[in-house]
Amino acid sequence: MNKSDSPGLSFSLILVLGAIAALTPLAIDMYLPAMPTIAKDLGVSPSLVQVTLTAYTAGFAVGQLIHGPLSDSYGRRPILIIGVMLFALAAVVSAMSHNINELTWIRAAQGFAGASAAVIIQALVRDMFEREEFARTMSFVTLVMTIAPLAAPMIGGYLSVWFGWRSIFWFLALVSVIVILAVLKMIPETLPAEKRLPFHLGSTLRNYARMLISGPALGLVVSSGFSFAGMFVFLTVGSFVYIDLYQVSTENFGLLFGLNVICLIVMTTLNGKLVRKMGSHFMLRLGLIIQLVAGAGLIAGQVLELGLWGVVVPVMLFVGAISTVASNSMACLLAKYPHMAGTASSLAGTMRFGTGTVVGGIVAAMPDTTAWPLAGTMAACAVLACLFYWGLAKDA
Repeated sequence: MNKSDSPGLSFSLILVLGAIAALTPLAIDMYLPAMPTIAKDLGVSPSLVQVTLTAYTAGFAVGQLIHGPLSDSYGRRPILIIGVMLFALAAVVSAMSHNINELTWIRAAQGFAGASAAVIIQALVRDMFEREEFARTMSFVTLVMTIAPLAAPMIGGYLSVWFGWRSIFWFLALVSVIVILAVLKMIPETLPAEKRLPFHLGSTLRNYARMLISGPALGLVVSSGFSFAGMFVFLTVGSFVYIDLYQVSTENFGLLFGLNVICLIVMTTLNGKLVRKMGSHFMLRLGLIIQLVAGAGLIAGQVLELGLWGVVVPVMLFVGAISTVASNSMACLLAKYPHMAGTASSLAGTMRFGTGTVVGGIVAAMPDTTAWPLAGTMAACAVLACLFYWGLAKDA
């Protein structure tokens, strides 16, 4: 499929691409409010239920490294459709699980299957659009992918209260089926047979190594990873900081979360309007600078004891720039490796998700009596993201 033959960027196409990208955020965050209920129902400790989340993320990390190269060899559509089908099947089995061991193993399998959507969505869009149009499209997809974990706990909480925790997994299965039908109807195969690479494990490992030892590629991947990690820190401890430290009510906490989403929508729209004129590197630098300013604002808010709004406003800026950084860093990376877009997407996705998981775990283990862990870690992520970009990738 030539880019000239690609479908235009319509609202319906954005919805389909966004739904594909939203599967994993929904699978991770939707059942968080139901964890205590799951523990009681299965007769286990809460810590064992939390292991099911770790199992999912482990399967997801491994799956990303494999699905991308497979899609470079066998095409985007078959790997995507098979992956989402297995994701739906795992959701059904999760809903029918009767002990914690079953749930843990099937969640690992679901994470592995769900990684296909996360990886292939970027390679698929890269096949369809040129670099600046890719960045514009992915900024909207990233918007959906970022909003999903903000809305998922609320959706999961209501489902758990109204219909029981198993309904969360039935809902995931239903969404997966809808996504499969939408892909079959609206998403063509975007990788022509003549452009596919034979799948060899040795070649795949060499391709990963080639990107990791390439300064520009490493800079883009790690920079995006630390940018995402900063937001992951907020998702990990933000509710504690707002509700417990600053005495924000649960209802108002949702409103403050909404401010982040509004800022994200504004920045995503701005990126969509400017990227074709200014270029992906310019918009990537703009996003990183905004996050750096936000990190400085978080530190200043703690030093000057500015209270709640000394956290809320900088967090809005930081989260607002996420889609700008993510979409444009991927645009630059995939422009450098168009012949193995799936492999490049796999490495970037694993690095981004892995960095977020590690940094989020570190901040969760810090003392929880002040907002300094959140402020200091998000600021450090912004600084590291800038250092890796300007040190290694500014001329990519």
